[in-house]
Amino acid sequence: MTTEAIEGSDGRSAVPDGPRIGPYRLIQQLGEGGMGVVHLALDPSGRAVALKLLRPHVAHDRDARTRLAREVQVLSRIRDDRVAAVIDADLDGDRPYLVTRYVPGPALDDVVKESGPIRGEELLRLGRGLAEALDAIHGADVIHRDLKPGNVLLLDGDPVLIDFGIAHVADDVRITMTGLVMGTPGYLSPEVVEGAPVTEATDWWGWAATLAFAASGAPPFGRGPMDVVLSRVSRGEADLAGVDPRLAPLLYAALSPVPRERPDADEVVDALERYATGQPVTEALTAPSRHTQAFEHRPTARWERPAVAPAPVARPVEPAPVAEPVWSPDPEGELVPWDEPEGEVSEWQAAWEGGAGQPDPRIGRPTRTGTLLALLAAVVAGVAGFPVVAAIFVVLWSWAARTADRSVTSLVLRRHTRGPRRSDVPVAVVASPWHLVVGALATVVSAILPLVVGICAVFSTALGTVAVYGGQPQPNSSGPLAVGAAVAVLMAWWGPGGSGLRRGTRSIVRGLSPGPRGTKVVVALALVVAVGLVVVIVQNGGIPQWWPNDPPTAVLPGVGLTG
Repeated sequence: MTTEAIEGSDGRSAVPDGPRIGPYRLIQQLGEGGMGVVHLALDPSGRAVALKLLRPHVAHDRDARTRLAREVQVLSRIRDDRVAAVIDADLDGDRPYLVTRYVPGPALDDVVKESGPIRGEELLRLGRGLAEALDAIHGADVIHRDLKPGNVLLLDGDPVLIDFGIAHVADDVRITMTGLVMGTPGYLSPEVVEGAPVTEATDWWGWAATLAFAASGAPPFGRGPMDVVLSRVSRGEADLAGVDPRLAPLLYAALSPVPRERPDADEVVDALERYATGQPVTEALTAPSRHTQAFEHRPTARWERPAVAPAPVARPVEPAPVAEPVWSPDPEGELVPWDEPEGEVSEWQAAWEGGAGQPDPRIGRPTRTGTLLALLAAVVAGVAGFPVVAAIFVVLWSWAARTADRSVTSLVLRRHTRGPRRSDVPVAVVASPWHLVVGALATVVSAILPLVVGICAVFSTALGTVAVYGGQPQPNSSGPLAVGAAVAVLMAWWGPGGSGLRRGTRSIVRGLSPGPRGTKVVVALALVVAVGLVVVIVQNGGIPQWWPNDPPTAVLPGVGLTG
């Protein structure tokens, strides 16, 4: 479709004069977000364009300008009709703005809301178009990271991707260290939820989630409290009941919580071709073996062109000179995502001081796996030596982690939606008791399954020891308690409700051990505590100390523990 100039009978613009931003005349508002407002505008020749204008209260915010500059940089790398191309930008004026091609079509979520699920050839056309768009984006070494129904416009039935505000160049290490904006929870990929680095597989996950929404008319991971939705995403619990059963296997594979198990671009194309011809899509999915075997290279199948060629899309007008953003040079060598640099800003401080569209300070940060393993060793040794004290510590830690996760997440989401406001601090203070209460309830509910599984592991270990060595089962001895503690902690970490615990725990650990030096100190202390507890356990003959309570033999006689 060609965008034509709007003229009156006298050759001048037929649209009444409106406010102007630079050489562009604003016509009407198309949409808005926390950082800016998108307007339909006319360029000096009367051609319609989309102009994204930063809000006045963030126009002088350095982070907001940097994000807008990054969007210009990313869009300038992509040349494809399925992506709204950049035309012009002013990054240095009092009101920074970005001008892109105007797409006169509705958003996918609005279409589904008004007309219901998309079926048949239209769904296939949507899936093909989005796959082609992602192929072009990835071909430019760009990852969109926020593919969702609201960022897909339909132009005569063909999808066009918009909003590259949190996209980044694949080899840009600065972005992975900074993080990204929290988007709609039901369309955040599992690796984004967990704070892991994003890859092209992240966009294919978004492709599947968007297609599942279009096919069923409902978010693939349902609605409800944010924690519940994010937990479903992390476990891969997608509801595709309303999706065509022939297409569902492809979407299930692409929505896998494990990125390496998702189909790549060639497999998606092949599977869509099979779906179009009525063949089973499962024959195109080779995820279990794709990463262990070398396959002969095959050219990507081309789709047949439609009988009626689409109308040509007008080339963007020659862009006005745009000041290139100044980026610091990339560091030499391979980036090892282990520790932040010394003097880093805490995640809570980053959340408080961020501007509109503030990056979530947890995403893309080091996961501190080594530190967490050292703490796990200390917790297991603590349960084996002092069960009651260790259990109290674990419960309080879980409560603090879940409360911290809810506090930071709610603040980031609020600022992403509305931008920074003076009311942020009072709102956070007023909401803190609520976060404490919800965190406590989540801790209690989430502890039920790990506790049951842990107790089963304790008795199973005690019985297994008897089967091997003979004697009487002693489930209250240090060995079975250590095994039960390890199993219970892992169940709490990876089981239902574990996503909030993981995010909150990593936030606390990063706050307690800033930089490489702090990490080494915390790891050393945790290992010293673990070794010291093991020494105490050995000296006590494997009999734990139940202080401040009496030994459980006073309540459960005959379990095998004396005194």
